[in-house]
Amino acid sequence: MSGTAPPTPSFHPLLQLSAPVVVALAAGRPVVALESTIVAHGMPWPQNLHTARAVEALVREHGVEPATIAVIDGRIRIGLDDATLERLAHAGPKALKVSRSDLPAVLAGGTTSPTGATTVAGTMICAALAGIEVLVTGGIGGVHRGASTTFDISADLQELARTSVVVVCAGAKSVLDLGLTLEYLETQGVPVLSAGQDEFAAFYVRESGFRADRRIDSPEEQARFVRTKWDLGLAGGVLLSTPVPTANALPRSTVDGWIEQALADAAARGVRGKAVTPFLLARIEQLSGGRSLETNIALVKHNAEVGARLAVALHRRTVTRSTA
Repeated sequence: MSGTAPPTPSFHPLLQLSAPVVVALAAGRPVVALESTIVAHGMPWPQNLHTARAVEALVREHGVEPATIAVIDGRIRIGLDDATLERLAHAGPKALKVSRSDLPAVLAGGTTSPTGATTVAGTMICAALAGIEVLVTGGIGGVHRGASTTFDISADLQELARTSVVVVCAGAKSVLDLGLTLEYLETQGVPVLSAGQDEFAAFYVRESGFRADRRIDSPEEQARFVRTKWDLGLAGGVLLSTPVPTANALPRSTVDGWIEQALADAAARGVRGKAVTPFLLARIEQLSGGRSLETNIALVKHNAEVGARLAVALHRRTVTRSTA
């Protein structure tokens, strides 16, 4: 019947979607998932809140609905209102880092569970449950330096191998072993695309010294690649790396010096496990006099624009196929 509103889609009972996200999904509009660990653990207060708001605004400017994902009061929240976003940002490092292994515990705790910020892996799982195909973050986790003895490998890499979501990032965080990270992704069959340059990006630095599997600059061609992969029945994610804008990039030699100092400080203080990356990012911010934070903010905003354009292109391909 003409003028009839589209039916509201049904979702997993542990998901709580914001009204704007429900409306967007019911209307068949593109939605982009935003990872929340970068808000709670990746940046200090209040820059984290300002950046989160700015990133959501950038996504909306492209006609896409942003859905920041977190675990609040024992529910997976897909899209946060401003008050809840501020609550998450203000919690900062007190918020739990929620990855695949943590989700059952924080959800089973119900309303007594503490605020949880989802990692790339955790956000991918939640986005897939909500039917969202594109996730934007800063930099993914990966193989940590010294992993040959510690076996410290981020769950983000395994999640990319099993969950069908595109992750848009500025490569992997510079504090990681980027070569081994790419080797691990290749072994797991995860395609690594690059937009804007041939090389895989290195977070604060544009070039990592390692080539991506293939360079695809156009959002339409990126969408064609992703759809082709999934149409073949090849489950799992796609990693799309895009470098920080040139004006905001930091010199590689300078960043390497900060990283070596931060790693030494982490070892001296006995920092291990999930606490390592947040510690290193905070320490590098101190060593850089705030320059690394400015770069981090710039790259996240750029990633949001790239992710929004990809979400629009994927949506167009879906609509075209359904009307063909």
